[in-house]
Amino acid sequence: MADGEQRAEAGRAGKHPDKRLTQPAINAAQPGRHGDGNGLYLDVDPSGAKRWMLRTTVHGRRRDIGLGGATYVTLAQARETARRLRKVAREGGDPVAERDKDRRKSVTFEEAARTVHAAHILAVNKSAKANAQWLATLEADVFPKMGKRPVFAIDQADLLRVLGPIWLDKPETARRIKQRIKTVLDWARANGMGDGVHPVEGIEKALPKQKDRDQHFAALPWRDLPALMQRIEVVDGMGALALRFAILTAARSGEVRGATWAEFDMAAKLWTIPADRMKAGVEHRVPLSDAALAVLDRVRTLAPQDAALAFPSTKAGRPLSDMTLAAVLKRLDVPVTVHGFRSTFRDWTEEATSFPHEVKEAALAHAIRNKVERAYRRTDLFEKRRKMMNAWAAHASQRCGDVVRLATGGVA
Repeated sequence: MADGEQRAEAGRAGKHPDKRLTQPAINAAQPGRHGDGNGLYLDVDPSGAKRWMLRTTVHGRRRDIGLGGATYVTLAQARETARRLRKVAREGGDPVAERDKDRRKSVTFEEAARTVHAAHILAVNKSAKANAQWLATLEADVFPKMGKRPVFAIDQADLLRVLGPIWLDKPETARRIKQRIKTVLDWARANGMGDGVHPVEGIEKALPKQKDRDQHFAALPWRDLPALMQRIEVVDGMGALALRFAILTAARSGEVRGATWAEFDMAAKLWTIPADRMKAGVEHRVPLSDAALAVLDRVRTLAPQDAALAFPSTKAGRPLSDMTLAAVLKRLDVPVTVHGFRSTFRDWTEEATSFPHEVKEAALAHAIRNKVERAYRRTDLFEKRRKMMNAWAAHASQRCGDVVRLATGGVA
């Protein structure tokens, strides 16, 4: 039955043609277009998706204007928006522009955050773990307190409700959440959903001073490394071998745990880590010292012959967890982190060697922040890094009490 016929029948029955839909009718609506009256319709896709649409005349032409999905826009809200946009059209205004303005104001912080995460975090961040953590922190500490707030209305009072309870108890988490909130609000403002003073600006002045602001990953003094390496060498298991390899290569834990045999060229003493496994998203070549190769030889005798991963866990096809490496240090009662050994390596290069700064940074696969330097860098300084990593292995592998002559030309 056509819509006009429906109106006529409703009129003959003594019912006002407006507001014919009910919530039960919306819930049961089948694919097609269902009129509520006065130009408001519920469109139902074959997939079952339901959305509101206003049909009205704008500057003499009939227009269909979407009003949002029925999951988020209630019947009452759709009717009120349709009424207001019809009035705008009658007065010669632009109901589409008015609708878009309403949408910008009605987007909640949670909706904005999920949009940013999908479009800007997942798209550039290669780490699945980091991607999950980015959203998980907001789901745990932010959405319950201000997730339903319109993003344009977020103010410093909202931020204080979120950050205040965790600012001192979980300082690192709180700082990350603050940065992620800023990222969401920056996106919102760029899309016309905010103006005036940025809520994140100056928020730390209203929060207590964090005591651990200058603390970093707990690192072992470089002079103590040889003694610790001797202790690690007698620990059985894949975790201890992975830890030794991470120390000898100054690599990140995730890069070691995800390493595959296909990445190693034993003859060339080379480990090539593909770009999609690197934090900076750039392929990284690591020169392997004899000590690092010896670890791989040992791993070969323990790992299944058909294993793709160099450091597999006991679960087939699964890499070791970060906690497996940390457990070795805990077992030895050494209060440092796995990541801290990169700092140990960096301290050693500064205090015990004369290798150039750019060689040290390249060994750690740090991104070049200076645009000019990045543009002119044509080499990864591989051969110079090989000398440095051999010297590092010699330092780490020396027996306590022995005197080891390190590589010349780069060691002070």
